[in-house]
Amino acid sequence: MQLLKDKILTDGRLLDGYVLKVDNFLNHQLDVALLDAMGAEFARRFAGVKVDKILTVEASGIAVAVMAARHFGNVPVVFAKKTESLTLDKDAYESDVYSFTKQKTYRVRVSRRYLSAGEQVLVLDDFLANGHAACGLIDIVRQAGAEVAGVGIVIEKGFQSGRALIEEAGVSRVESLAILKSIAEGKIEFA
Repeated sequence: MQLLKDKILTDGRLLDGYVLKVDNFLNHQLDVALLDAMGAEFARRFAGVKVDKILTVEASGIAVAVMAARHFGNVPVVFAKKTESLTLDKDAYESDVYSFTKQKTYRVRVSRRYLSAGEQVLVLDDFLANGHAACGLIDIVRQAGAEVAGVGIVIEKGFQSGRALIEEAGVSRVESLAILKSIAEGKIEFA
């Protein structure tokens, strides 16, 4: 998606040569017009795929998922929570997810009330690097007896193992809006 690639090049920043920081338009401050265009692009790429719900993980995936849901006919968005709270149902699907950027493992949870057997669930997230978040969400979908309709990613680090891990989990449909070939030596290259 050229609009996203242009935004990454103009507004993205590289930290320590290997972390792409896009907090000024994707995961701290939000560019709503860009998010809407990304949602439309996900709907175009998954046209013809039945989607009953969209599943993401808090917090950065929520904005992308909500905008995409509009373009899928306002399907419900469910997000896995990283923190326990008194309001979260105790009867929940759970999966452990390692966060590269936070350097820690989270147990993510989705109430059993929000995913049902037989549903077609599209997994969306902001980044794909090592694939742990996406695979954790795939695990939750399968615990519910639902089907993974596909995985949509805003920015994929194509030089890392995430896509291969998702495919090893049995999901062949992975759509990334921007795939990074390299972010070495302070330069961003797209695949």
